[in-house]
Amino acid sequence: MLVAAAVCPCPPLLVPEVAAGAAPELDAARAACADALGVLAAARPDRLLVIGPAEQGGRHPQGTRGSFRGFGVDLDVTLGPGDAPGPELPASLAVAAWLLERTGWTDVPVEGVAVDADLPAGQCAALGAEIRGGNDRIALLVMGDGSASRTLKAPGYLDDRAAPFDAEAARALGTADLAALAALDTGLARGLQASGRAPWQVLAAAAEGADLDGALLYDEAPYGVGYLVAAWS
Repeated sequence: MLVAAAVCPCPPLLVPEVAAGAAPELDAARAACADALGVLAAARPDRLLVIGPAEQGGRHPQGTRGSFRGFGVDLDVTLGPGDAPGPELPASLAVAAWLLERTGWTDVPVEGVAVDADLPAGQCAALGAEIRGGNDRIALLVMGDGSASRTLKAPGYLDDRAAPFDAEAARALGTADLAALAALDTGLARGLQASGRAPWQVLAAAAEGADLDGALLYDEAPYGVGYLVAAWS
């Protein structure tokens, strides 16, 4: 049973050491993420699942290590306490691990779930249904960005469809509109490089029957990329 969810963006730039001199530009986003994680903590879940986009899906147990060395920073993170063998965390889950370390999450068992950013909506729904099954009180930390095409200097260049896509995603996340999230266009999201589409659709399916209310905590597009933070409880 899903008892709470936090939605956060996943750019490595959220980590101040990666952002370096530009770090203050995302201070408001970091603060909003901390507030969203506070909502998760207040729900007192039995387990925390962290869902984030990746090139390849897969499970990452508690204690899996991640690194920002690929971004030129000598910084390692761990998804919860422990030392699990296996592949490193993908970037989105490494950012989540950093957020959790920053806010002091240690007591609740945690697991990472990497989701293929192009996972079809039906498979997202199936994964969400699997998550909501069982008797554990589960919280979700859902990582993912909106479009990457909001300005001429954005990674995906300027696309007139980007702002409306992000606006609808922000509205749906801020109101916990499950049907609207499930209806996000997969092809459009791919064209706009919106990595959050698949994780958001997993969240929508996981939240069916949970009767959660949503609150939008942050909605900006620094660097031409849509970054959204929301909390459901």
